[in-house]
Amino acid sequence: MKILPTKNLKSYNSFSLNEHAALILEAETIKDLIQIWSCDEYSEYKKLPLGRGSNTLFCGSFSGIVVLNRLFGKKVDELEDSYLITVSSGEDWPSFVEWCVERNYYGVENLAMIPGCVGSSPIQNIGAYGLELKDLCESVEYLELATLTLKRLNNDECLFGYRDSIFKQQLKDKVIITAVTLRLTKKWQPLLTYGPLASLNKNGVTVKDVYEKICKIRSAKLPDPDVLGNAGSFFKNPIISNEKYADLLIKYPNIPGYAFGNKKKVAAGWLIDNAGLKGFEVNGAGVHKEQALVLVNNGNATSKDVLELAHYVKTKVFEMYQIELEHEVRFYSGERETLLSELFNERAF
Repeated sequence: MKILPTKNLKSYNSFSLNEHAALILEAETIKDLIQIWSCDEYSEYKKLPLGRGSNTLFCGSFSGIVVLNRLFGKKVDELEDSYLITVSSGEDWPSFVEWCVERNYYGVENLAMIPGCVGSSPIQNIGAYGLELKDLCESVEYLELATLTLKRLNNDECLFGYRDSIFKQQLKDKVIITAVTLRLTKKWQPLLTYGPLASLNKNGVTVKDVYEKICKIRSAKLPDPDVLGNAGSFFKNPIISNEKYADLLIKYPNIPGYAFGNKKKVAAGWLIDNAGLKGFEVNGAGVHKEQALVLVNNGNATSKDVLELAHYVKTKVFEMYQIELEHEVRFYSGERETLLSELFNERAF
């Protein structure tokens, strides 16, 4: 365990917001985590495990302790028809996907360049280009904070949903994910049904082709947080009824919609763009000029700027389509997690 000399969180959140914590600790082992959560000195503080801070918005100073997850390591078990790859939760997700592609471990390439660490992936059930983590996840290992013992859940027990899981619901704030095990098949079939991937030739395409195509698409559309502070997709794609979608089609014939069970998933980025908000700014915060789903720090944004921008976008989208956007980014105010609706006293979701 390391106690960092700084309390400034700017380097530990991808929005690069200049906020502070009461203390920043670094955990390199599971023993470190146990020590931090059992230490009397820290018992009065709320403790926030943090990986890359890529899905986090600090809405002011954090009055608790930020615990940086630095658990690293990978283990591969080869089976007859698949590989079981166990990855420590502090590993960088984009680097892990690249590592798999370089070693011909098939199936995870559609999730290339999603920012964050491996430990965050099951919490959000990350997804892109027709694939979600739940399609690959074998099990999740976690430290139960009440007993400080390691436990494991298999795929079904994780209760995965759209950008959701048991770790955002029943186990929220009760566990720290320490490792994720993926099952990657040896009989690879490219998943090319989503958007621009359909242009690839299914018969001759390779894993590397798919990976490079997705990296090219994401690099062109999404800003690098090291250059322009952001947390990736800020809002979830809304799920609406088929009847609501049919009504919207009459007024907006180009609105994209995708089957989602017996409902429709619509593109939040399209809703924001079509509302004329691409490039819109509130002081130092703005809607990205290329990808309307991404809110950015143009260099000197405060958390207040980002919050006011998010509220403005959410309000305009509701006024135009009667669709309530829900933020994918997790908000922290004081020492607790909160919602935009709470901060602005909006309509309840």
